[in-house]
Amino acid sequence: MRRPALRSLRRCVRTPLTLLTTAALAACVAPQSPPRAPSAAVSRPAHARPAPAPSSQRPLTLPTAAIDEPMQPDRPTRRVSVPLPADLPTPPGGATAAAQGIRPGPAVAGLDITPAEARAALGAFRISCPSLVRRTDGSGLTRGEDWREACTAAPGWSDGDAQRFFARYFEAAVIGAGTAFATGYYEPEIRGSLVRQPGYEVPIYRRPPDLLEVDLSLFADDLRGRKIRGQGIDGQLRPYPDRAAIVGGALAGKGLELAWAADEVEFFFLQVQGSGKLRLPDGRAVRIGYDSQNGRDYTGIGALMRDRGLLGPGQQSMQGIMAWLRANPEQGRAIMNENKSFVFFRPISGPGPIGAMGYPVTGRATVAADPAFVPLGAPVFLQLDRTEASGLWVAQDTGGAIKGANRFDTFWGGGETARRIAGGMSGRGNAWLLLPIGTVARLNGGSIGGPGL
Repeated sequence: MRRPALRSLRRCVRTPLTLLTTAALAACVAPQSPPRAPSAAVSRPAHARPAPAPSSQRPLTLPTAAIDEPMQPDRPTRRVSVPLPADLPTPPGGATAAAQGIRPGPAVAGLDITPAEARAALGAFRISCPSLVRRTDGSGLTRGEDWREACTAAPGWSDGDAQRFFARYFEAAVIGAGTAFATGYYEPEIRGSLVRQPGYEVPIYRRPPDLLEVDLSLFADDLRGRKIRGQGIDGQLRPYPDRAAIVGGALAGKGLELAWAADEVEFFFLQVQGSGKLRLPDGRAVRIGYDSQNGRDYTGIGALMRDRGLLGPGQQSMQGIMAWLRANPEQGRAIMNENKSFVFFRPISGPGPIGAMGYPVTGRATVAADPAFVPLGAPVFLQLDRTEASGLWVAQDTGGAIKGANRFDTFWGGGETARRIAGGMSGRGNAWLLLPIGTVARLNGGSIGGPGL
């Protein structure tokens, strides 16, 4: 490929890779920026789309979601402080963890990992293992065989001795500066219907057939792990319609409606989260999950609203932003359409929601991370000023706004408690990545390189 074409492709990689089940509302902040208020929802313009009469629609059949979810592990609110990584004389640079550099962390046995966290993390790690041992690690830190010993031991390891599992098979490492920023996401439940009817007017779209995804690594090695999305028109890849165009009717009448939501604000928040449940008029719950997005950049509107002075004291949480949007519907619609990203969904059966690895994620145990800096499936220990988010997690997901080293989005499951915690989560502190023993020495040429802790 000619160099100008490659430069054009590289400019396109700013497009979000996924909005996964994805980014928390505060995730509109750049990885190294001070914490910002959560971002909020997008909705349709005031005008409604014409729709066929309800009688002309055949109800879609979606799998019924389990209404009784398993109990989520408790996370303690007090922790023993872990020695912080030494400051680096020069801020690290590089597009991957391997490029930014890796340093040894404290002994895993000395980390304040509780038994409940260890059990939950061990369960999540078991789920991740089939992918860990075969996938290419975009961070450049590990190889599939590095994980094999731990993954072989994990299925038969006693949950009651889970803390010792992580101490036995892993070493803590610091990526770059080690300074972490964490937000939160959850699985929302909103009112929905499988057919359009009065009170259910907001279309939930399935993935359009003309949405194309291009793997840029096929064109250049330094674009490994990067993808762009667009619309195939006359043999060319063009930008897909943005949110304003889609909510204005760009996809109406094409048979792409998966279901209909009752509330435009709630549906936008479900799009930001990337997956969720629909509570049908008859009381049943069905689960829908992320099935790509339109390739447009994600913009967190919470930051826009804050910067414009629209949010007062106590309004910078998800709940406060939703209240403002409902109180100012016309202005809110215009602001929400400034987030050009639009998410498409598919039915989900069985446990969920589904993370970027293709497996169910676990509330209070899963984090979303940037796969260029964290091997998906790897354990992560966080020490934050938000103690409920401190502790052991497993990176099983990604997010359109979760970019950079030590940037994480903590998953809290479903329900009102999860919604409250995730909506206000903004934690700063430090992160230690747990890698197979020997990884740090191998990456540093056989010696424990880099400044000590």
